[in-house]
Amino acid sequence: MPLKLTSLAVLLLLAACSTTPPYQAPSLPTTASAFKESGLWQTANPQASAVPDDWWLLFDDPVLNGLQTQVGQNPNLQASAAQIRVAQAALGSSRAALSPTLGAGLAATRSAAPTSPAANSVALTGSASWELDLWGRLSGAVTGDQARVQASQDDLAAARLSLQATVAQTYFSLRAAEAQSALLERSVQAYQRSLELTQNRYQGGVASADDVAQAQTQLKTTLAQRIESDSSRAQLEHALAVLLGLAPSAFSLPRTAVLPATPDIPDQVPARLLERRPDIAAAERRVAAAYAQIGVAQAAFFPALTLSASAGYKGSSLANLVSAPNLLWSVGPALALAAFDGGLRQSTVDSARASTDAATASYRLTVLTALQEVEDNLVVAGSLQQEAALQTEALAAANRSLEIVKNQYQSGTVSYLNVVVAQATALSSERSLLDVQNRRLAATNQLLKNIAGRWDAPS
Repeated sequence: MPLKLTSLAVLLLLAACSTTPPYQAPSLPTTASAFKESGLWQTANPQASAVPDDWWLLFDDPVLNGLQTQVGQNPNLQASAAQIRVAQAALGSSRAALSPTLGAGLAATRSAAPTSPAANSVALTGSASWELDLWGRLSGAVTGDQARVQASQDDLAAARLSLQATVAQTYFSLRAAEAQSALLERSVQAYQRSLELTQNRYQGGVASADDVAQAQTQLKTTLAQRIESDSSRAQLEHALAVLLGLAPSAFSLPRTAVLPATPDIPDQVPARLLERRPDIAAAERRVAAAYAQIGVAQAAFFPALTLSASAGYKGSSLANLVSAPNLLWSVGPALALAAFDGGLRQSTVDSARASTDAATASYRLTVLTALQEVEDNLVVAGSLQQEAALQTEALAAANRSLEIVKNQYQSGTVSYLNVVVAQATALSSERSLLDVQNRRLAATNQLLKNIAGRWDAPS
């Protein structure tokens, strides 16, 4: 009895051992305490966090809100969701390896030898086996698969966030193309009136044939630009349909030619918002999975202990098979260890360590990229806000200049070339303003994506 207790204590002690190195999350690849473009930001530690699913409401556009409710039909998003199920199935397999395996069998044979008559044999057996997780190989596999499940879930959140931002940006570009087309249509009407006026003046001997040619050139050029804007708008509508998992022929949006208002970026945007980024959380979970794989690889250097037992009945017929004379059983441990493998196990450990280094480097790159994206879009959004104000003033000045030149032309004090130049300047200024507004929407949209959808810090 003391020997049995000692053996049991040894087994329990061995079962508590693990070859998996302790995991420590990689440090952030920055020593700065604040972002370059916003001194109020503070360095964050990335961790998994739920991504808000309604950040686009900041743009206050009912049509955009409706589009965002349909993103679940996107095939890429559905593929990411399937990857979660794949990871969960792998986790289930790893957990199953920690449990005993039970089996049962029923066999019937008839055999004969040259010196003996044919005989029947019937066997009913049951078996059980259980591999003790002495060195943490099985539990390490479970830990790694758990991390991979979490990484897959974060991948899905990142894919959804990216898709939502792409839908928003495509929608903004579509509305900008509509606004450009509407502007060009108004310009076409104005240029048509200018052409008619110039033709009348030419017939009256006041304007030259060159004035008429310039008016026609301006009109035709603007008509071509309008066709191009309409084509861009159609392609953007097709892109939106595919993003929503729909055929382009089954999707259409009514024209509004109105861009949503750009929400103002608050003066204080805390860096803790990076904790919400699912791509950072996914990268960190892959580092954890890689660390667990080192332990699994190192455990191969130690023997595997399996406890097994079997019992059953064997006789010449089914009648009275289950009886004491036909009973057979066996029980005992099995210890297995590869004595020589040509360096295979060491190579596996080296590969696991290299994979861990690669996962750590990938994590650090993900964080650096996130920091750059935030910095870039903070600069762009702020610059475009100022640019939009200046471009609005430039458009107002161009329109005033156009009115003055048109009056001068009608009074005969300037040539039509002056009108053409003033009209082109006014049209260019208004198109530039629309472009700035669209780019500002894009920058704000990207910034929201970069900080996972909210200005406010997580509680």
